[in-house]
Amino acid sequence: MSENFVVSISRQYGCGGRELAGILAKKLGVKLYDRQIVHIAAAKLGINDLSEEELLEMEKEVKPLSMNFIPFHSFGTHMGESSRGMFMSESAAIKKLVADGSCVILGRCADYVLRDYPHHFALFVCADDAFREARGKTVYDGKSLKELDAENAKRARYYNYYTGRTWGDGRNYDLVVNTSKEPLEKIADAIVSYIKTVRA
Repeated sequence: MSENFVVSISRQYGCGGRELAGILAKKLGVKLYDRQIVHIAAAKLGINDLSEEELLEMEKEVKPLSMNFIPFHSFGTHMGESSRGMFMSESAAIKKLVADGSCVILGRCADYVLRDYPHHFALFVCADDAFREARGKTVYDGKSLKELDAENAKRARYYNYYTGRTWGDGRNYDLVVNTSKEPLEKIADAIVSYIKTVRA
């Protein structure tokens, strides 16, 4: 793949999508973007010097950090004009990152933002409930399946609101993978092989 390309990854909470994104980026030899996009979008809106703690809080259901702060209400909370500004800024940041070189982008409705980009591969990652429930106990600080599903509902609302599409609908992606079937390394190898075949 000689030209710049981008892999966008959307995922269910608790399926190992973040880990898979890291493995894919390493195997493809490209950068992985997730929270960096929030930094860029925040800077575009004049929100500077975000700490790591503030950045993490922006990805949860939280109140504004200050009266002048436009928070990134992640995954479907308090959607409206202020959060639309952040969504538009994030979209612009995603397009800028893609123009700068090949990469993997996790979340942020990147599959929608880049829907017309010629060298874009959209991936949705999911897993069986039993697999996610087990990971909730061991990886996500004891979260129950109900809690994981609640987070998925927020992601779906956010995605549906800003894109007009249905989150997780296979028609929106080039490939849907179930991480509960095989080890992440093996899944990543298969995805890389597939991408190289169809994007060659």
